[in-house]
Amino acid sequence: MPRSSKGARLWLRQRRGRKSVWIIRDGRDQKGTGCLAHDIVGAERALAAYLAAKHVRNSRKGPRDPAQIPIADVLTIYLTDIVPRHSRPSETKGRIKALDSFFGDRMLSYVSGETCRAYAAQRTSDAAARRELEDFRAAINHHRREGLCDKIIEVTLPPERPPRERWLTRSEVARLLRAAWRYWEIQRGKPTNRRSRRHIARFILVALYTGTRASSVCAAALQPTPGHGWIDLDRGVFYRRPPGRRETKKRRPPVPIPDHLLAHLRRWKRRGQRFAIEWNGNPVLSVDKAFANVVADAGLGRDVTPHVLRHTAATWLMQAGTDMWEAAGYLGMTIEMLSQRYGHHHPNHLAGAKRAFTRHRKLNKAVA
Repeated sequence: MPRSSKGARLWLRQRRGRKSVWIIRDGRDQKGTGCLAHDIVGAERALAAYLAAKHVRNSRKGPRDPAQIPIADVLTIYLTDIVPRHSRPSETKGRIKALDSFFGDRMLSYVSGETCRAYAAQRTSDAAARRELEDFRAAINHHRREGLCDKIIEVTLPPERPPRERWLTRSEVARLLRAAWRYWEIQRGKPTNRRSRRHIARFILVALYTGTRASSVCAAALQPTPGHGWIDLDRGVFYRRPPGRRETKKRRPPVPIPDHLLAHLRRWKRRGQRFAIEWNGNPVLSVDKAFANVVADAGLGRDVTPHVLRHTAATWLMQAGTDMWEAAGYLGMTIEMLSQRYGHHHPNHLAGAKRAFTRHRKLNKAVA
């Protein structure tokens, strides 16, 4: 009778005249760990990685019925194949972790409208749940496209929130800039000589006058820098997408910089800045907390977030009568999206219909 395999395990290989090493034995297969006898922790880590990789390989044997497919496998394959190519993979991994904590010990057949609604009910907000379930849907669809599932599994999403209507007037922007630029840091109840929110004033200027999302503004360098978008101060062009980074649905095309903003950026570089938005000489990863403090100091509501600056840029472009095609290209959005959300701010919005009613009224008066 053939001897059954004990499964993957660590084995210390004794070598005459040489140091002993840990290897992984899995049936007839052997794989080195690169760990000497004293490094049992490293060997166990290598075994765990081997088992995880083996599990992924086995999970790709399909197609199978959803009742036989662990959801954890679906999420793992998505993390392996797709997430590394995302523009912000760490954020996607956080959302996948939230999904795994709820669905991970279930089979794919567990997914239904009822269970998706149960997932949304225990999350912090419908918006967070919707974004996570969108990743879940993408993971399931990728799994099926790989030929690993023989049925279509539908993911039910919470209702999408209506688009935000909030945008800033010029006086509100001025209040924000004053609150950020004039702020003195207070320690132990006493003001100091630290102007610790001036980077928020710079952020407001760049985000508003380029219509760029907060993450791209925070990552923008003032010279070519690997992994970062950058601002060409000679030609006056903001390359929002890092070189070599693939384009996503949130498009980031190059954009020309208005002259008054370009003058600020050049001055900041002359003073030693390497990035458009810096804190202690380093790029700022997030402005959310500091921006919220500036909003409070300016006396504006909590509905004013960094993304409102992008809404404001789109609104101001429409109010100025900018050509739809040019405005859409400047903001990195489709003409359809621009027209749907901001078109009513344009002075020529439905002007033909307005003129038609005006002519009709004049004709009726002439007949009367």
